[in-house]
Amino acid sequence: MATRKLILNQEVDRLGAAGDVVEVKAGYARNLLIPRGWARPWTPGAEKEIQSLRKARQARQIADRDEAIVLKEKIEGTTSRIEMKAGKGGRLFGAVTPALVAEAITAATGHEFDRRQVALPGHVKAAGAYTAIVRVHDEITANAKFTVIGKA
Repeated sequence: MATRKLILNQEVDRLGAAGDVVEVKAGYARNLLIPRGWARPWTPGAEKEIQSLRKARQARQIADRDEAIVLKEKIEGTTSRIEMKAGKGGRLFGAVTPALVAEAITAATGHEFDRRQVALPGHVKAAGAYTAIVRVHDEITANAKFTVIGKA
């Protein structure tokens, strides 16, 4: 079976985080990872890029595990609000993105979060209450509750 070596541009579930060098089947790389921009082909000269991606990822993350646990409790203890334009029946014009959720959690907790740290439960296209998963640390995730409010 043919495999390809790739550099991940962002975190991919069950594969790795941004800056990781992974080896995957050629079809998975060709049909999913590269077209969606989640990865790019590995080259010998890409070591500098890999180091900068890892440095950026480490700067976003909390180094201390105890601090991450405190932040997790803070996230799970608050409910963020996201207001979006909606039509009849609470159907949103557009969808809630991980970037919007990251901004709402940042506003609620005072700690900076990136869209790559947020995983939504699916497509959020209606007003209501939802729960997203936020990666606070390499080993710690928090369930962030947020409410989408539709406004006319």
